[in-house]
Amino acid sequence: MNSRQRRGVILLLLSVLCALAAFAGVLVVIGDVNSKVGSEVVAYRVKGDIAPYSPLGAGQFEEVKVPKRWLSETAVTDLGALKGKIALTTLKKGSLLQQDMFVDRPQLQPGEQEIAIMIDAATGVAGKITSGAKVNIIATFKGAKDTDPSRSVIIVANARVLNVGKLTPLEKDSDKKGPAEAVPITFALNTKDTQRVAYAESFAEHVRLALVAPGTESAPGPGERTYTLDGDK
Repeated sequence: MNSRQRRGVILLLLSVLCALAAFAGVLVVIGDVNSKVGSEVVAYRVKGDIAPYSPLGAGQFEEVKVPKRWLSETAVTDLGALKGKIALTTLKKGSLLQQDMFVDRPQLQPGEQEIAIMIDAATGVAGKITSGAKVNIIATFKGAKDTDPSRSVIIVANARVLNVGKLTPLEKDSDKKGPAEAVPITFALNTKDTQRVAYAESFAEHVRLALVAPGTESAPGPGERTYTLDGDK
């Protein structure tokens, strides 16, 4: 072996040693990172914005891997926890699902009854009223006499919504005007309010819903429940 060949072998050995040293360095760095980060666990991220009080299902979330030591104790790691739950607030796209983001779907309380009525999808719901929300139920009536003014009445304040059904086509006489589609809304009401809603559905010209801001407990005063156009003069 001449001197040139010996230099080549030496350079080759040095290259191998440098490669092994670099590989060992990478392993050390990876080991250090793993020791600091720890093992990964499954968490769930919101795919898209979810409105408050909306029913929750597995299809609204995507699985992600997160280092266990970085995950909060309230993070959800099993979507089975969503059974019978609704969103408590707006869930933003990309947020990690936490236990304090949802609550049990509302149920009847002692003394309450369920009543469902059809509400015009365009003017009464508009896609923003969901299970668990509170609404004011407003009915408009014609005057008892031709000379009496029409009036709008808040027949129930802060009515609790149990369920919002699917958009349903309405059957109606060809000579009558009215909405072509409506949504069945189920409320949890006491006996008196149930009677008020049933009366309004039977005799009012229109029944509409006004969404109440979350956290609102106060109801309109007696002077605010009934409105006539003459009252603004």
